[in-house]
Amino acid sequence: MEKWIAPGRVNIIGEHTDYNDGFVLPIALSLAVVCGAEPRGDGLVRLASAQRPGEVVEVRVTDLVAQRDRLPSWARYPLGVVDEFVRGGHRVTGVNLELDGEVPIGAGLSSSAAVCCAVTIALRDLFAPELTDRRMVEIARAAENGFAGVPTGLLDQSASILCTAGHAMFLDVRAFTAMKPAATEQIPFDLDAAGLALIVADTGRPHDLSDGGYAERRAQCEAAADALNLPALRDATTEELPRLRDPLLRRRAAHVVSENARVLAVVDTLRSGADPRTIGEVLTASHRSLRDDFEVSAPTLDLAVTAALDAGAHGARMVGGGFGGSIIALVDHADHVAEHIMKRFATTGFAPPRVFTVEPAAGAHKLN
Repeated sequence: MEKWIAPGRVNIIGEHTDYNDGFVLPIALSLAVVCGAEPRGDGLVRLASAQRPGEVVEVRVTDLVAQRDRLPSWARYPLGVVDEFVRGGHRVTGVNLELDGEVPIGAGLSSSAAVCCAVTIALRDLFAPELTDRRMVEIARAAENGFAGVPTGLLDQSASILCTAGHAMFLDVRAFTAMKPAATEQIPFDLDAAGLALIVADTGRPHDLSDGGYAERRAQCEAAADALNLPALRDATTEELPRLRDPLLRRRAAHVVSENARVLAVVDTLRSGADPRTIGEVLTASHRSLRDDFEVSAPTLDLAVTAALDAGAHGARMVGGGFGGSIIALVDHADHVAEHIMKRFATTGFAPPRVFTVEPAAGAHKLN
């Protein structure tokens, strides 16, 4: 059985901007999902996961839609990809899929997107080798949005498929959607050369993008754009925000407008070759905005950010959809900051977080 791999991702900056037609700056992680796949000719999909021992799902390709509500929730992500290939007119004769992943579930590191992207690249190579990377991003996203029922933007799937090692990827979502060639740019992100490290602290409080909070924020952003008579909040300016009479919608829009500006500021800094330490204060400003204006933080996330900053981090912020998950911190001394975060959690009664260092990794590819 051949194998393919797709990474999780962490966003350096640009949270909740992707579904507002805005800007994001993710890196791919070495933490990844591996998909073993082999074609079969009997029209059956057989799905197994190392994280679900003894739980094997079998369904006919032609019955995917009819059986969707009877499938376990974890299986809807990979099987949604199969369904997207069928919908796209590709002849999937049946396939065995075996998944194994090390991206923490619910940590805000895009474990579900890694699953969808690993299956997408495997099915591309087996059944539709003509598909472009851009089309694979669309398939993986559609599987999550439709079959799995999670209304994500393009960020997670784009990062998992398009990122390159040693770089952060600047993504203009509107340009990408419009098929413009300059929609992505690989930005050098060599922290080691600057004597820096990026740490992730997984607080252990899982977030669930299907639980309603994420969809609610997305709907609020759409309502704010409609109230301003704009295609999306990407087009809003700070000067226009007072036109929003609803203070909640005004706060939501304020985050998106300021976050897009923060992405552009970080990209300009990294492009210029300036000391990456200087982006730290921008990361921290992003956390304040996510906490106060977008209201998607959580006590464990706020505690981890505060602990990292108290230990000397140049900047820190929550990442992912919110309501739980992880933070990132830009630091000089990873071990010192990690130890301080662990000690701070130990004094509060929260379960100890998992803290680790990450580096920009390669996007999805075949292993053998």
